[in-house]
Amino acid sequence: MIKTLKDFNFKGKHVLLRCDFNVPIENGEIVDDFRLRKTLPTINYLKENGAKIILISHLGQPSDNLQKKNLASLQEYSLKPVAQRLEWLLGCEVRFLKDCFSRKVVKESEKMGEGDVILLENLRFDKGEEENSLDFAKDLAKLGEIYVSEAFSVSHRRHASIITLPRLLPHAIGFLFEKEINTLTKIKEQPARPFVVVIGGLKIVAKISSLPGLLKNADYVLLGGKTANVVLTVKGICVGRPWPSDEKIVKIIRKLDITNQSLHLPIDVVVALEETGSHYLRETGPGNVRKEERIFDIGKGTIEKFTRIISEAKTIVWSGPLGFVEKEQFRQGTEAIVKAIVENKKSFNVAGGGDTIKTIKKFGVLDKFSYISTGGSAMLYFLAGERLPGIEALETQNGKPKIQ
Repeated sequence: MIKTLKDFNFKGKHVLLRCDFNVPIENGEIVDDFRLRKTLPTINYLKENGAKIILISHLGQPSDNLQKKNLASLQEYSLKPVAQRLEWLLGCEVRFLKDCFSRKVVKESEKMGEGDVILLENLRFDKGEEENSLDFAKDLAKLGEIYVSEAFSVSHRRHASIITLPRLLPHAIGFLFEKEINTLTKIKEQPARPFVVVIGGLKIVAKISSLPGLLKNADYVLLGGKTANVVLTVKGICVGRPWPSDEKIVKIIRKLDITNQSLHLPIDVVVALEETGSHYLRETGPGNVRKEERIFDIGKGTIEKFTRIISEAKTIVWSGPLGFVEKEQFRQGTEAIVKAIVENKKSFNVAGGGDTIKTIKKFGVLDKFSYISTGGSAMLYFLAGERLPGIEALETQNGKPKIQ
Protein backbone atom coordinates (compact mmCIF):
# COMPACT_ATOMS: atom_id res chain seq x y z
CA MET A 1 0.00 0.00 0.00
CA ILE A 2 1.20 3.51 -0.82
CA LYS A 3 -0.11 6.36 1.32
CA THR A 4 -1.32 9.60 -0.27
CA LEU A 5 -1.51 13.20 0.95
CA LYS A 6 -5.00 12.62 2.34
CA ASP A 7 -3.56 10.09 4.85
CA PHE A 8 -1.55 12.72 6.79
CA ASN A 9 -2.03 15.75 8.98
CA PHE A 10 0.70 18.13 7.84
CA LYS A 11 -0.03 21.06 10.17
CA GLY A 12 3.22 22.33 11.69
CA LYS A 13 5.24 19.45 10.21
CA HIS A 14 8.48 19.74 8.24
CA VAL A 15 7.82 18.02 4.91
CA LEU A 16 10.62 16.94 2.59
CA LEU A 17 9.05 17.13 -0.87
CA ARG A 18 11.17 15.27 -3.45
CA CYS A 19 10.41 16.76 -6.87
CA ASP A 20 11.92 16.45 -10.32
CA PHE A 21 12.97 19.98 -11.19
CA ASN A 22 15.31 18.74 -13.91
CA VAL A 23 14.22 21.43 -16.36
CA PRO A 24 16.10 22.94 -19.34
CA ILE A 25 17.99 26.10 -18.37
CA GLU A 26 19.82 28.35 -20.84
CA ASN A 27 21.86 31.37 -19.76
CA GLY A 28 20.35 31.15 -16.29
CA GLU A 29 16.76 31.19 -17.58
CA ILE A 30 14.30 28.29 -17.49
CA VAL A 31 13.24 27.37 -21.03
CA ASP A 32 10.36 25.05 -20.08
CA ASP A 33 8.69 24.99 -16.64
CA PHE A 34 6.26 22.11 -17.37
CA ARG A 35 7.62 19.95 -14.54
CA LEU A 36 7.46 22.85 -12.09
CA ARG A 37 3.82 23.57 -12.90
CA LYS A 38 2.91 19.92 -12.43
CA THR A 39 4.06 20.04 -8.77
CA LEU A 40 2.05 23.17 -7.88
CA PRO A 41 -1.14 21.37 -6.70
CA THR A 42 0.87 19.37 -4.16
CA ILE A 43 2.92 22.35 -2.95
CA ASN A 44 -0.22 24.48 -2.58
CA TYR A 45 -2.04 21.68 -0.73
CA LEU A 46 0.85 21.39 1.74
CA LYS A 47 0.91 25.17 2.21
CA GLU A 48 -2.83 25.34 2.80
CA ASN A 49 -2.54 22.54 5.37
CA GLY A 50 0.16 24.27 7.41
CA ALA A 51 3.23 22.28 6.33
CA LYS A 52 6.77 23.65 6.44
CA ILE A 53 7.90 22.67 2.96
CA ILE A 54 11.50 21.77 2.10
CA LEU A 55 11.82 21.10 -1.63
CA ILE A 56 14.60 18.78 -2.82
CA SER A 57 15.54 17.85 -6.38
CA HIS A 58 18.36 17.10 -8.77
CA LEU A 59 19.27 18.97 -11.96
CA GLY A 60 21.28 17.45 -14.79
CA GLN A 61 24.45 15.38 -14.46
CA PRO A 62 27.05 17.45 -12.59
CA SER A 63 29.10 14.39 -11.52
CA ASP A 64 31.98 14.93 -13.99
CA ASN A 65 32.49 18.49 -12.75
CA LEU A 66 32.30 17.29 -9.14
CA GLN A 67 35.11 14.82 -9.73
CA LYS A 68 37.23 17.52 -11.38
CA LYS A 69 36.21 20.03 -8.66
CA ASN A 70 35.21 22.41 -11.45
CA LEU A 71 33.17 24.76 -9.29
CA ALA A 72 32.57 27.32 -12.04
CA SER A 73 30.90 24.74 -14.28
CA LEU A 74 28.77 23.52 -11.39
CA GLN A 75 26.84 26.80 -11.48
CA GLU A 76 25.16 25.57 -14.67
CA TYR A 77 23.49 22.93 -12.50
CA SER A 78 22.34 25.19 -9.68
CA LEU A 79 18.65 25.14 -8.75
CA LYS A 80 18.63 28.88 -8.02
CA PRO A 81 16.69 29.72 -11.25
CA VAL A 82 14.10 27.12 -10.19
CA ALA A 83 13.56 28.92 -6.88
CA GLN A 84 13.03 32.19 -8.75
CA ARG A 85 10.49 30.67 -11.15
CA LEU A 86 8.65 28.89 -8.32
CA GLU A 87 8.31 32.21 -6.47
CA TRP A 88 6.52 33.62 -9.49
CA LEU A 89 4.35 30.52 -10.00
CA LEU A 90 3.39 30.18 -6.33
CA GLY A 91 3.10 33.89 -5.56
CA CYS A 92 5.12 33.51 -2.36
CA GLU A 93 8.74 33.56 -1.21
CA VAL A 94 10.77 30.45 -2.01
CA ARG A 95 13.97 30.69 -0.04
CA PHE A 96 16.94 29.12 -1.84
CA LEU A 97 19.75 27.59 0.24
CA LYS A 98 23.13 26.93 -1.40
CA ASP A 99 23.55 23.48 0.11
CA CYS A 100 21.75 20.15 0.53
CA PHE A 101 22.70 19.75 4.18
CA SER A 102 24.73 21.92 6.58
CA ARG A 103 24.40 23.72 9.92
CA LYS A 104 22.93 26.69 8.11
CA VAL A 105 20.32 24.48 6.40
CA VAL A 106 19.37 22.97 9.77
CA LYS A 107 19.07 26.42 11.38
CA GLU A 108 17.00 27.82 8.53
CA SER A 109 14.66 24.82 8.61
CA GLU A 110 14.18 25.26 12.38
CA LYS A 111 13.08 28.89 11.82
CA MET A 112 10.39 27.95 9.27
CA GLY A 113 6.77 28.84 9.90
CA GLU A 114 3.65 27.12 8.58
CA GLY A 115 3.35 27.53 4.81
CA ASP A 116 7.00 28.54 4.36
CA VAL A 117 8.88 27.11 1.38
CA ILE A 118 12.61 26.40 1.10
CA LEU A 119 14.45 24.91 -1.89
CA LEU A 120 17.76 23.15 -1.24
CA GLU A 121 20.60 23.08 -3.76
CA ASN A 122 20.97 20.29 -6.35
CA LEU A 123 21.10 16.94 -4.54
CA ARG A 124 23.64 15.63 -7.05
CA PHE A 125 26.17 18.17 -5.81
CA ASP A 126 26.72 15.58 -3.07
CA LYS A 127 28.10 12.29 -4.38
CA GLY A 128 26.04 10.51 -1.72
CA GLU A 129 22.89 11.06 -3.79
CA GLU A 130 23.85 8.95 -6.81
CA GLU A 131 25.82 6.50 -4.65
CA ASN A 132 22.67 5.92 -2.57
CA SER A 133 24.55 6.73 0.63
CA LEU A 134 22.68 5.89 3.83
CA ASP A 135 24.58 8.64 5.65
CA PHE A 136 23.48 11.23 3.09
CA ALA A 137 19.88 10.03 3.36
CA LYS A 138 20.06 10.22 7.15
CA ASP A 139 21.33 13.81 6.96
CA LEU A 140 18.39 14.78 4.76
CA ALA A 141 15.98 12.92 7.04
CA LYS A 142 17.07 15.13 9.98
CA LEU A 143 15.39 18.06 8.18
CA GLY A 144 11.94 16.52 7.89
CA GLU A 145 9.18 14.71 9.72
CA ILE A 146 7.33 13.45 6.64
CA TYR A 147 8.62 12.58 3.16
CA VAL A 148 6.45 13.19 0.08
CA SER A 149 7.49 12.15 -3.41
CA GLU A 150 6.49 13.94 -6.60
CA ALA A 151 9.38 12.31 -8.46
CA PHE A 152 7.75 9.52 -10.48
CA SER A 153 9.96 10.51 -13.43
CA VAL A 154 13.10 9.37 -11.57
CA SER A 155 11.56 6.48 -9.66
CA HIS A 156 13.67 4.06 -11.74
CA ARG A 157 16.83 5.52 -10.16
CA ARG A 158 18.51 3.88 -7.16
CA HIS A 159 19.48 7.19 -5.57
CA ALA A 160 19.49 8.15 -1.90
CA SER A 161 16.59 10.61 -2.03
CA ILE A 162 14.50 8.16 -4.08
CA ILE A 163 14.88 4.79 -2.36
CA THR A 164 16.57 5.28 1.03
CA LEU A 165 15.21 8.58 2.36
CA PRO A 166 11.54 7.46 2.20
CA ARG A 167 12.43 4.41 4.28
CA LEU A 168 13.65 6.69 7.07
CA LEU A 169 10.46 8.75 7.44
CA PRO A 170 6.68 8.34 7.25
CA HIS A 171 5.99 8.84 3.55
CA ALA A 172 3.39 9.51 0.89
CA ILE A 173 3.04 10.33 -2.79
CA GLY A 174 1.84 13.68 -4.11
CA PHE A 175 -1.07 14.33 -6.45
CA LEU A 176 1.10 14.12 -9.58
CA PHE A 177 2.74 10.82 -8.60
CA GLU A 178 -0.67 9.37 -7.75
CA LYS A 179 -2.09 10.38 -11.13
CA GLU A 180 0.93 8.94 -12.97
CA ILE A 181 0.49 5.55 -11.28
CA ASN A 182 -3.28 5.45 -11.77
CA THR A 183 -3.14 6.44 -15.46
CA LEU A 184 -0.27 4.17 -16.43
CA THR A 185 -1.64 1.21 -14.45
CA LYS A 186 -4.82 1.31 -16.53
CA ILE A 187 -2.76 1.26 -19.72
CA LYS A 188 -0.52 -1.54 -18.47
CA GLU A 189 -3.34 -3.76 -17.22
CA GLN A 190 -6.28 -2.99 -19.49
CA PRO A 191 -5.21 -1.12 -22.63
CA ALA A 192 -7.78 -0.56 -25.34
CA ARG A 193 -6.43 -2.43 -28.35
CA PRO A 194 -4.65 -2.20 -30.67
CA PHE A 195 -2.03 -0.87 -28.22
CA VAL A 196 0.87 0.89 -29.98
CA VAL A 197 4.14 2.05 -28.41
CA VAL A 198 6.35 4.49 -30.35
CA ILE A 199 9.95 4.82 -29.14
CA GLY A 200 12.70 7.13 -30.36
CA GLY A 201 15.15 9.62 -28.93
CA LEU A 202 18.19 9.05 -26.77
CA LYS A 203 18.56 7.33 -23.34
CA ILE A 204 18.81 4.01 -25.15
CA VAL A 205 19.64 2.00 -22.02
CA ALA A 206 16.14 2.50 -20.59
CA LYS A 207 14.43 2.17 -23.93
CA ILE A 208 16.19 -1.01 -25.02
CA SER A 209 15.86 -2.53 -21.52
CA SER A 210 12.09 -1.99 -21.57
CA LEU A 211 11.59 -3.55 -25.03
CA PRO A 212 11.14 -7.22 -23.97
CA GLY A 213 8.41 -6.27 -21.47
CA LEU A 214 6.69 -3.88 -23.86
CA LEU A 215 6.65 -6.47 -26.64
CA LYS A 216 4.74 -8.84 -24.34
CA ASN A 217 1.96 -6.33 -23.74
CA ALA A 218 1.78 -4.05 -26.77
CA ASP A 219 0.36 -5.06 -30.13
CA TYR A 220 2.94 -2.95 -31.96
CA VAL A 221 6.25 -1.38 -30.94
CA LEU A 222 7.57 1.14 -33.48
CA LEU A 223 11.23 2.15 -33.20
CA GLY A 224 12.98 5.23 -34.56
CA GLY A 225 15.75 7.61 -33.54
CA LYS A 226 18.96 6.43 -31.91
CA THR A 227 17.12 3.49 -30.31
CA ALA A 228 16.34 2.04 -33.75
CA ASN A 229 19.83 2.85 -35.04
CA VAL A 230 21.46 0.86 -32.23
CA VAL A 231 19.19 -2.16 -32.84
CA LEU A 232 19.95 -2.03 -36.58
CA THR A 233 23.69 -1.87 -35.84
CA VAL A 234 23.80 -4.79 -33.39
CA LYS A 235 21.63 -6.89 -35.71
CA GLY A 236 24.15 -6.30 -38.51
CA ILE A 237 21.78 -4.37 -40.78
CA CYS A 238 23.67 -1.07 -40.46
CA VAL A 239 27.38 -1.78 -40.84
CA GLY A 240 30.21 0.43 -39.59
CA ARG A 241 28.08 2.30 -37.06
CA PRO A 242 29.29 3.06 -33.49
CA TRP A 243 28.85 -0.04 -31.29
CA PRO A 244 26.95 0.44 -27.99
CA SER A 245 29.31 0.54 -25.01
CA ASP A 246 26.84 -1.13 -22.64
CA GLU A 247 27.17 -4.91 -22.95
CA LYS A 248 23.78 -5.40 -21.27
CA ILE A 249 22.14 -3.55 -24.15
CA VAL A 250 23.98 -5.68 -26.70
CA LYS A 251 22.73 -8.87 -25.01
CA ILE A 252 19.12 -7.66 -24.99
CA ILE A 253 19.25 -6.68 -28.67
CA ARG A 254 20.83 -9.98 -29.68
CA LYS A 255 17.91 -11.80 -28.05
CA LEU A 256 15.35 -9.63 -29.87
CA ASP A 257 13.50 -11.37 -32.68
CA ILE A 258 13.27 -8.69 -35.36
CA THR A 259 10.90 -10.93 -37.34
CA ASN A 260 8.40 -10.53 -34.46
CA GLN A 261 5.26 -9.10 -36.07
CA SER A 262 4.84 -6.71 -33.13
CA LEU A 263 8.28 -5.08 -33.61
CA HIS A 264 8.72 -2.57 -36.43
CA LEU A 265 12.05 -0.96 -37.38
CA PRO A 266 12.63 1.70 -40.05
CA ILE A 267 12.48 0.34 -43.60
CA ASP A 268 14.13 3.50 -44.94
CA VAL A 269 16.08 6.36 -43.38
CA VAL A 270 17.26 9.90 -44.12
CA VAL A 271 21.03 10.20 -44.03
CA ALA A 272 23.52 13.05 -44.20
CA LEU A 273 27.24 13.46 -43.67
CA GLU A 274 28.58 13.60 -40.12
CA GLU A 275 28.87 17.36 -40.60
CA THR A 276 25.19 18.33 -40.42
CA GLY A 277 25.92 21.73 -41.95
CA SER A 278 26.45 20.01 -45.31
CA HIS A 279 23.74 20.21 -47.98
CA TYR A 280 24.25 16.49 -48.73
CA LEU A 281 21.05 14.57 -47.97
CA ARG A 282 19.57 11.31 -49.23
CA GLU A 283 17.01 8.62 -48.42
CA THR A 284 18.06 4.99 -48.42
CA GLY A 285 17.53 1.59 -46.86
CA PRO A 286 19.16 1.00 -43.43
CA GLY A 287 21.46 -1.63 -44.98
CA ASN A 288 22.78 0.83 -47.56
CA VAL A 289 24.06 3.54 -45.23
CA ARG A 290 27.64 4.42 -46.15
CA LYS A 291 30.49 4.74 -43.66
CA GLU A 292 30.70 8.52 -43.95
CA GLU A 293 26.94 8.94 -43.50
CA ARG A 294 24.84 9.21 -40.37
CA ILE A 295 21.13 8.46 -39.89
CA PHE A 296 19.13 11.56 -38.92
CA ASP A 297 15.49 10.65 -39.57
CA ILE A 298 13.08 7.97 -40.70
CA GLY A 299 12.21 7.87 -44.41
CA LYS A 300 8.91 8.26 -46.28
CA GLY A 301 8.23 4.53 -46.46
CA THR A 302 8.63 4.18 -42.69
CA ILE A 303 6.41 7.22 -42.12
CA GLU A 304 3.66 5.63 -44.24
CA LYS A 305 4.00 2.28 -42.47
CA PHE A 306 4.03 3.76 -38.94
CA THR A 307 1.14 6.13 -39.78
CA ARG A 308 -0.99 3.23 -40.99
CA ILE A 309 -0.44 1.30 -37.73
CA ILE A 310 -1.05 4.38 -35.57
CA SER A 311 -4.30 5.23 -37.40
CA GLU A 312 -5.84 1.93 -36.22
CA ALA A 313 -4.67 2.19 -32.60
CA LYS A 314 -6.93 2.59 -29.57
CA THR A 315 -4.05 3.24 -27.13
CA ILE A 316 -0.82 5.02 -28.10
CA VAL A 317 2.25 5.63 -25.94
CA TRP A 318 5.08 7.74 -27.34
CA SER A 319 8.52 8.51 -25.92
CA GLY A 320 11.31 10.18 -27.87
CA PRO A 321 11.66 12.03 -31.22
CA LEU A 322 12.18 9.80 -34.25
CA GLY A 323 14.83 12.04 -35.78
CA PHE A 324 17.24 14.87 -35.09
CA VAL A 325 14.43 17.41 -34.59
CA GLU A 326 16.85 20.18 -33.59
CA LYS A 327 17.47 20.63 -37.34
CA GLU A 328 14.48 21.53 -39.52
CA GLN A 329 15.46 19.18 -42.36
CA PHE A 330 15.25 16.19 -39.99
CA ARG A 331 11.87 16.94 -38.38
CA GLN A 332 9.71 15.41 -41.11
CA GLY A 333 9.48 11.94 -39.58
CA THR A 334 8.69 13.04 -36.04
CA GLU A 335 6.25 15.71 -37.19
CA ALA A 336 4.37 13.23 -39.37
CA ILE A 337 4.12 10.65 -36.56
CA VAL A 338 2.95 13.26 -34.03
CA LYS A 339 0.32 14.39 -36.52
CA ALA A 340 -0.84 10.79 -36.97
CA ILE A 341 -1.12 10.34 -33.20
CA VAL A 342 -3.18 13.48 -32.52
CA GLU A 343 -5.41 12.93 -35.56
CA ASN A 344 -6.45 9.52 -34.28
CA LYS A 345 -9.50 10.73 -32.35
CA LYS A 346 -10.54 7.26 -31.18
CA SER A 347 -7.30 6.61 -29.26
CA PHE A 348 -6.12 7.38 -25.74
CA ASN A 349 -2.70 8.84 -26.42
CA VAL A 350 0.09 9.36 -23.91
CA ALA A 351 3.49 10.99 -24.31
CA GLY A 352 6.29 11.18 -21.78
CA GLY A 353 9.83 12.42 -21.19
CA GLY A 354 11.60 15.77 -21.33
CA ASP A 355 12.64 15.69 -25.01
CA THR A 356 9.22 14.40 -26.00
CA ILE A 357 7.39 17.20 -24.19
CA LYS A 358 9.76 19.76 -25.69
CA THR A 359 9.02 18.39 -29.17
CA ILE A 360 5.25 18.39 -28.62
CA LYS A 361 5.41 22.03 -27.54
CA LYS A 362 7.49 22.87 -30.60
CA PHE A 363 4.72 21.45 -32.80
CA GLY A 364 2.02 23.21 -30.74
CA VAL A 365 -0.07 20.10 -29.96
CA LEU A 366 0.37 19.72 -26.17
CA ASP A 367 -3.38 20.00 -25.60
CA LYS A 368 -4.09 17.30 -28.20
CA PHE A 369 -2.69 14.51 -26.02
CA SER A 370 -4.91 12.62 -23.58
CA TYR A 371 -2.16 12.54 -20.96
CA ILE A 372 1.39 13.84 -20.64
CA SER A 373 3.67 11.90 -18.29
CA THR A 374 6.63 13.66 -16.65
CA GLY A 375 8.60 10.42 -17.00
CA GLY A 376 10.11 9.01 -20.16
CA SER A 377 12.29 6.13 -18.98
CA ALA A 378 10.23 5.59 -15.81
CA MET A 379 7.03 5.47 -17.86
CA LEU A 380 8.43 2.82 -20.22
CA TYR A 381 9.84 0.70 -17.40
CA PHE A 382 6.49 0.88 -15.59
CA LEU A 383 4.52 -0.14 -18.71
CA ALA A 384 7.02 -2.94 -19.35
CA GLY A 385 6.08 -4.42 -15.98
CA GLU A 386 9.32 -3.54 -14.18
CA ARG A 387 9.26 -2.99 -10.42
CA LEU A 388 10.51 0.57 -10.00
CA PRO A 389 12.73 0.93 -6.90
CA GLY A 390 11.34 4.40 -6.18
CA ILE A 391 7.84 2.96 -5.96
CA GLU A 392 8.86 -0.07 -3.91
CA ALA A 393 10.47 2.27 -1.37
CA LEU A 394 7.16 4.06 -0.88
CA GLU A 395 5.24 0.93 -0.05
CA THR A 396 4.62 0.74 3.69
CA GLN A 397 4.74 -2.02 6.25
CA ASN A 398 1.94 -1.43 8.75
CA GLY A 399 2.13 2.24 7.83
CA LYS A 400 5.73 2.64 9.05
CA PRO A 401 8.98 3.28 7.17
CA LYS A 402 11.09 0.18 6.48
CA ILE A 403 14.40 1.46 7.93
CA GLN A 404 14.60 2.79 11.47
